[in-house]
Parts: sequence; C-alpha cells; structure tokens
Amino acid sequence: MLKHQLKRLSPPSTQSGFTIIEGLLAILIVTALLVGIAPVITLSVATRLQARRVEQATQAARTYIDGVRSGKVATPERVIVLDEVDDPLGNKTFNPKRGLFSGTAAPPQGITITDINCRSTRQAFPYCINQPRLSLYCADFDGDGACSNRSTTDLIVQAFRSRTTDPTDDGSKGYLLGVRVYRAAAFNGNTDFQTTQEVGRKVRTNTGGTGEYRAPLVEMTTEVQARPDPEAPPEKQYKDFCDRLGGCQ
Repeated sequence: MLKHQLKRLSPPSTQSGFTIIEGLLAILIVTALLVGIAPVITLSVATRLQARRVEQATQAARTYIDGVRSGKVATPERVIVLDEVDDPLGNKTFNPKRGLFSGTAAPPQGITITDINCRSTRQAFPYCINQPRLSLYCADFDGDGACSNRSTTDLIVQAFRSRTTDPTDDGSKGYLLGVRVYRAAAFNGNTDFQTTQEVGRKVRTNTGGTGEYRAPLVEMTTEVQARPDPEAPPEKQYKDFCDRLGGCQ
C-alpha cells in the first residue's frame, strides 16, 4: 500500500528584492543629500583653514615684533612722520594722530614676489625689501628658504614705524610699530591690497570661507620703547618717552 507523503509548502515571500526603479530612486535620494551637505562641508573646511591661517599670521606678527624689540630684526625703514606735539608759546600739548598712522598705505597694486626678491640669497633676508617707501618681511612657514606666491603657508609682513618731526630721530627714543600680515600668494601681480580701514573690518577667525583675499589677515600696532643705553641714566629713557607725548606731569 502506497503512502502519500505530503510536502509542506512554504508561504510565498512578501519580499522579492529591490527592483531597478527602487535602486535608482535610492541613488537619487543619496545624491540629493550629498549635494545638499557638500557646500556646508566645503565651507566648514575653508573656515577651519582660514582660522589656521589667522593663527599663523598672528604668530608671524608677534615674532616680528619681538625680533624688532630685541634688536635681532632690523628696524623697518618705512617711516611715518607724526607731528603729535603742539607747542604754542612753549606749552606742549599732545595731539594724537594714530588714525593717520593706522591708515598707512598698503603694498602697491601689482607688486609680486619676484619684484621684491624674497629669497634667502638676499643679503637683508628675511626682509624682502626694507626701504623708506616699503618694508616687507618674509615669514617662511614651509621652510624652503624663501617666500613664494605659490606657497599656501608663506606670509608677508608689512612693517612701518613712526617718527617725530625731528629729522635726526632714528628710533632710538622709541616709536610706534605697525604690522600687517598678508598671504604670500596674494603677491601675484594682480592684487589690489587694502588696509583694515579700507576693508572696514579685520579678517577674523569666524569669517566664512577663505576671507577677504586683499585684506591683511592680522593688523597690529604696538609701542617699541627705547633700547636702554648702559651709559645713560634711567631718567633719560623716561624723558624720551615723555617728549614724544608732549611732556609728562
């Protein structure tokens, strides 16, 4: 007698896999999401790079200022004459003109790294140029012994100092020192450099993107005191400082 064996049938599956249309739709959705967030990622990366660049510019400015104060870096030859002491009838008064000092012209338009020969083979290096019309200093961050407009890290420091109306004032009595730090890449012959006053703001770390390309990354003004003369009494340094301010009470 034959026995019939019953085969258990599996219920039909409710999932038969993705169709081509569903796969294409998923690809389109993912692509749309990537397109939407790509600008945000790009802007975030650019802002981080800008913040890092500002940090390096601040470091370059402070290193230069410390070098000038210590005498390891030569005083900038670019001089701004400030007549801040009025002397009516022998009564000296201080008339500040710091706005004139901070408004010192930016590097001229069209200047290039080649024009200023910013290489270690130059005798005055790391000064690219140090003349009465312009003083530019190389901050070589990539360590190749030069500042190049093809470098993404090199920076150029524009420096200038104040002088009284006394033509014999060589800075030994102290002075104001101004520095602006620009990207070396901006010295490509096409940049119309601007100052902080012209741009209307400093380039800050929270500036979106890569910031204002023509403007200084950092701008500082500081006081450089007279270097102490071992043969001069301490009162002389104080008197020189007072003379620049029209006298001390």
